[in-house]
Amino acid sequence: MGLSSPLLEKISGACRLSDCCQYNQRNDVLYHLALGTSTHDLPAMFGDVKFVCVGGSSRRMKAFARFMAAELGLPDAEADPPNICAGTDRYAMYKAGPVLSVSHGIGVPSICVVLHELLKLLHHARCTDVTVIRIGTSGGIGLEPGTVVVTQQAVDGAFQPRFEQMILGRPVVRGTELDGGLVAELLLCGRELSQFETVAGNTMCTMDFYEGQARLDGAFCCFSERDKQEYLARAYEAGVRNIEMEALVLAAMCKLGGLQAAVVCVTLLDRLQGDQLSGSHELLESFQQRPQRLVGLFIRKRLQASGSV
Repeated sequence: MGLSSPLLEKISGACRLSDCCQYNQRNDVLYHLALGTSTHDLPAMFGDVKFVCVGGSSRRMKAFARFMAAELGLPDAEADPPNICAGTDRYAMYKAGPVLSVSHGIGVPSICVVLHELLKLLHHARCTDVTVIRIGTSGGIGLEPGTVVVTQQAVDGAFQPRFEQMILGRPVVRGTELDGGLVAELLLCGRELSQFETVAGNTMCTMDFYEGQARLDGAFCCFSERDKQEYLARAYEAGVRNIEMEALVLAAMCKLGGLQAAVVCVTLLDRLQGDQLSGSHELLESFQQRPQRLVGLFIRKRLQASGSV
């Protein structure tokens, strides 16, 4: 799948991504990435990109770019990669061969902004057959901390596979299905690594870190521990195995753009056991490297299969 003829839903009718990108085509400014069609040669800079990996932290995505440079045997793999988006402090972007590593901040609004501009960037750079993967952290439900969850389906707080957004004052609902074949590939990579538990499950995406995720430790809380446990039990019965704040919009936008997409997150705690992290800094840091290692193996195997490495 690629960007060749994606259809985007509209409140009525339909429009192509390419039509949307015609707006001010001579100078399409990707404001939050500090890039533009009149200021940068986007095909020369990004035309070889086959994988876009996104995660919340700029520090983590810089580390992932260095990891991928070493995995792919690129020159100067030990050197600090330059931040391509150094002209802005909104997001950070690093490149390791055909792998783009981009920070997305926290929550649906933040990742939505950067995904719009990344989709336009891929279009202007004339990229094809691109796979998008979110690598991040999450709270688990009924899982040992450190377990990596490959998302089968992104669901909302009512456990429904839908992303609802207000457009022109009206609610627009989009599907959040992810590619089952890609899920299977990633699970196979997890088994091949055999360094940590890797499972498939639904990922609940919320609009808030505290009350929206049934936490009792926010500034406000209108429910009890019993209410929380009952809600998380219902989530588990619905197939939810982890909770985070970005999967819905990534799944919806990549589906609209015709891109293969996946979400791979490590669980930092079991929410059935508490709301706050109790592991040491060193342990949590080691957990955060697990999705990177799994996705790194997946990318290397994909490139080897295509004869690119």
